[in-house]
Amino acid sequence: MPLGLFVFTLLYGGMTVLAGVVAFKQVQLVPTDLAVEAGIFAFLLLVVISSTIAQLYGKDLAQRIVWWGFLPLAMSAAIIFLVLGLPASPEMVEFRGDDLAAFERVLGQTPRIMMAGPLAYIISLLLNIWIFDRLRGEGEGTTFGLMVRGAIASALSQAIDSVIFVTAAFYGQFDITDLLVGQVIAKVVLSLVLVPFLITFGVKAARWLDARQANAA
Repeated sequence: MPLGLFVFTLLYGGMTVLAGVVAFKQVQLVPTDLAVEAGIFAFLLLVVISSTIAQLYGKDLAQRIVWWGFLPLAMSAAIIFLVLGLPASPEMVEFRGDDLAAFERVLGQTPRIMMAGPLAYIISLLLNIWIFDRLRGEGEGTTFGLMVRGAIASALSQAIDSVIFVTAAFYGQFDITDLLVGQVIAKVVLSLVLVPFLITFGVKAARWLDARQANAA
């Protein structure tokens, strides 16, 4: 197994779990008034990793890794459910009640949100890989071409991700228009600004790791 693929697969599994945890916080995109759930930063790394794998090791392998990403998601959800169901120690209840309440508030997501996340995950990441691969054209292309493909694929898939997640998680509870527009704009901007450079770095890093493995063999 290529070392670059091994390392990036490990990172992918970690980011699938982390994205759902940090998404509880919304962060402001200074200097604008736009806000975005913080899970986007881990999710953008999922986009970068899956695009890097598609670029170097093929679209089919990248798609399989996206599907296998459900395994750490399911295992982490099961462990979280178990931990929330277990009684807290008397010492924590007595001396760290605020910490316990915050812990349960962050991890005790509603069923709708828990279903919306994986639904948006699978559709948007498979779409990202498909668009990224379709834009490849003939040959490997230039670094600039790689950056453009990564930006377009990420921006489109992140816009779809926002529509699916916000609609599935919150439709009918309140007017989702402002949240939906803000999420789409913020995620598209981040995709255009960050992803091209991260994919370029990811491809170079994976090639460097594979070269080190080849030299050591």
